[in-house]
Amino acid sequence: MRKHIEAQKLLRMVDANFNRAKEGLRVCEDVCRYGFDRKTLTKQLKDLRHGLTSTVESLNIRELLTARDIQSDVGRGSTVSEFKRESLQDVFYANAQRVKESLRVLEEVTKLLDPRCARKLKELRYKFYALEKNMVARG
Repeated sequence: MRKHIEAQKLLRMVDANFNRAKEGLRVCEDVCRYGFDRKTLTKQLKDLRHGLTSTVESLNIRELLTARDIQSDVGRGSTVSEFKRESLQDVFYANAQRVKESLRVLEEVTKLLDPRCARKLKELRYKFYALEKNMVARG
């Protein structure tokens, strides 16, 4: 029983961070697409988002959804800084941080569930670092 409860908690963490990373990637993608007309970077972000989906799907999405528990999430509230954005660059930056943090959590947690998945997530995290640098370097 104890192992089942721990597995559910791990899956809950994966679910939350998978959603957070995908949402952040989508925001970054749309900022590059609609805000900055950056075709190549938009495609790279889209490819990374799809790569994340296929990587995490190997863990069984149905189990992730079963582990989801929004009502008892103690960290569900927003922070004041989430509502302070002055430019599309700020939107990109905030979401880039969200993506990096979420990918790192996914990598660490999946080491306990599926080390192959963790290695793929690490690769995705480093790809995102490069994409973020490209975006910032070109403004």
